[in-house]
Amino acid sequence: MELDRATIPGLQRLMDRGKLTSVALTEAYLERIRSLDDRLHSVLAVNRAARSQAAASDRRREGGRTRGPLDGIPLLVKDNVDTAGMPTTAGSRALLPGRPARDAALVRTLRAAGAVILGKANLSEWANFRSTASTSGWSGVGGLTANPHVLDRNACGSSSGSAVAVAASLCQVAIGSETDGSIICPASMCGIVGHKPSLGLISRSGMVPISAAQDTPGPMTRNVVDAAITLSVLQSRDPEDPATLAYPDEQPTDYTALLATNALRGTRIGLWRLPSLGTDVNKIMTACVKLLRERGATVVEVSLPYLERIEELEFPVMFTEFRAEIEAYLATRDGVPKTLADLIEFNRADPLEQTCFASQDIFERSLEAPGPDDLGYLAHRAELTELARRSLDETLAERRLDAIAAPSMPPAWLSNCATGDPDVALSSSPAAVAGYPAITLPAGFVGPLPVGISFMATRWADARVLAYAADFEKASKVRRPPKFLPTY
Repeated sequence: MELDRATIPGLQRLMDRGKLTSVALTEAYLERIRSLDDRLHSVLAVNRAARSQAAASDRRREGGRTRGPLDGIPLLVKDNVDTAGMPTTAGSRALLPGRPARDAALVRTLRAAGAVILGKANLSEWANFRSTASTSGWSGVGGLTANPHVLDRNACGSSSGSAVAVAASLCQVAIGSETDGSIICPASMCGIVGHKPSLGLISRSGMVPISAAQDTPGPMTRNVVDAAITLSVLQSRDPEDPATLAYPDEQPTDYTALLATNALRGTRIGLWRLPSLGTDVNKIMTACVKLLRERGATVVEVSLPYLERIEELEFPVMFTEFRAEIEAYLATRDGVPKTLADLIEFNRADPLEQTCFASQDIFERSLEAPGPDDLGYLAHRAELTELARRSLDETLAERRLDAIAAPSMPPAWLSNCATGDPDVALSSSPAAVAGYPAITLPAGFVGPLPVGISFMATRWADARVLAYAADFEKASKVRRPPKFLPTY
């Protein structure tokens, strides 16, 4: 079975015809984890119940009781999402002793849909919100995740393990999460599809938080149709997450049905080039312009306003949000530290939490940040969200655009614990801060290293960006499986 090219609809057809079972598919993915992940460090824990879940799916299928398109499909869940009976650590050794009392809302939804939960994916520890000197993809629990295209290159973060596992065909789907760039960046650098949904389409209850104003889980896949299917299953209202009560009643429920052929024809797409990402990336964007025009789109070069102020406000605002929200989360867990100050002391005392970098300046600054009732904080959060939304909405309206495209990230950099990640422009920020949808998919390569293109649009326009991405994917066909090169 050629797992790299497999799609959920194709797998479902094979299982419906009796040519494949979920047990066989699950075993194939587990064998790849066993044979490859010692080099990749993308999977923190394998679910001992995965085979029994697959067998239950096969019994349902035999009895004509399948639960939908994810029934029997093996997937991984980022290890900042509570999964009962398994560790949920956010990559931190501080959370190893206690296990969640119940599943996160999205895990309950996946189980109800019949998905096979293979295990938990590695991530940048605390979703990259511990230190400004961090190396993406490293956690005290899982070590340093390797980019499967070139093993000494970074996988980006924080959904590092999710992206690597999908790219290396260790699962069919992985669930990632994003506050700003944590789906888009690793998906781009690993050469897969990553969809950051509009904030509120998928519940965050039971997820280790950073900022309720920006956090959202989302699907990471090798093709757009699998992302659309996964979003369709996961989208739901949850009283425990008020953000999910805000999406319109007319919001689509089947995004797969809206992946129209020739979706780009007649559209106006704004291209935000981000020249600071380098000449090689710029050449790929020029090729993307040609392809978009061949698909019938009008391409207009744009720049986005308010970016300097957005960058200035974002981290200080999240310092306040993180302290309050992480302590509320820790209160739901037994056997773990209960305050941010306790976490800081744990990291100082545990040498294994310092094997890649010892810094925890984000934790320390969050500890000193004003509280969530502070008037200055409230004014800055309101300004930040408004500017991010205006940055996209005004550009879309003034240029009469259907969406904005941009390079997702540069090619993967060398992983280096001594120096940490380089400082690069994040095309993810406007959509992430605004709570608007963004999707990345492969656009080209610099040598063996993938580069992605992102499509962004206004709030709740997830069907639109998925359709544009599917049309681009069909025409470009640039994705290729990783070769696990040692260096480049």
